[in-house]
Amino acid sequence: MTSTPAGGSTARSRAGSAVLLVVAGLACQEVGASIAVLLFPDTGPLGMVMLRLVFSALILLLVARPSVRGHGRAEWVAVVRFGLVLALMNGVFYLALERLPLGVTVTIEVLGPLALSIVASRRASAWVWAALALAGVAALAGGGWDRLDLLGVAFALVAAAAWALYIVASARVGAAFPRLDGLALAMAVGALASIPFGIADAGAALLRPEILGLGAAVALLSSTLPYALELIALRRLAASAFAILMSLAPATASIAGFMLLGQHLSWLEVAGIALVIAASVGAVRAAGRHARDAAEPVG
Repeated sequence: MTSTPAGGSTARSRAGSAVLLVVAGLACQEVGASIAVLLFPDTGPLGMVMLRLVFSALILLLVARPSVRGHGRAEWVAVVRFGLVLALMNGVFYLALERLPLGVTVTIEVLGPLALSIVASRRASAWVWAALALAGVAALAGGGWDRLDLLGVAFALVAAAAWALYIVASARVGAAFPRLDGLALAMAVGALASIPFGIADAGAALLRPEILGLGAAVALLSSTLPYALELIALRRLAASAFAILMSLAPATASIAGFMLLGQHLSWLEVAGIALVIAASVGAVRAAGRHARDAAEPVG
């Protein structure tokens, strides 16, 4: 009779808890997005973006207490660019949510990082995943793109491109600033950039305490809690496994849209979401194998 080594059992336990943390983070994010959609009649999408970014910035600045000294011009330019990308990504995402179901919007948005991973892999097999993702997007229309709001699709595609830019900008700022300093400063830039649009969209609704309270809840659920949970999970989980779990975002978004917003999807749309998730998982696994092959010495 053989026994399982204690170290292996502990590692599996840590990995299992990390998976739960990632799933919890995804659930928080989509619940936050659902609350935001419910507030659109009062605040408009851009008003909601402003509330989310302003409260997220305040929380991060209080937690990180970033230093503004000792940074060169290039580092500040990187922070400003990152902040503007944050504002753009959130703005067009919420504009898409105003016109499309939550699950469909998130599925289209996921195409940004998916395309980035396919281009970065530089392998012919990556185009298999690209074709699978394309088939998934085609299926999202449920047999005809006329079922979807084309302007909403355009906003979601811009959000996808902005997410890819976010990944690149985040890496640059993360390398230049310690801990959460760069993210906190960039979030403050994004919040400032969103204020004129948010005031124009929400108007007097921003003076209502219940709207401000719900806006703070959206910031906490959509930004602060998911980031904290993901940060803890990354200490216990391989980056490749984490990326695969994050590709489940369209599924969690569809469930949240159905349960909280009453958004029903056709079977073709569900199949489309499944194809995009499969393409994301395949692309991540292929990128991981490519990285391991590149790291192995030749000869």
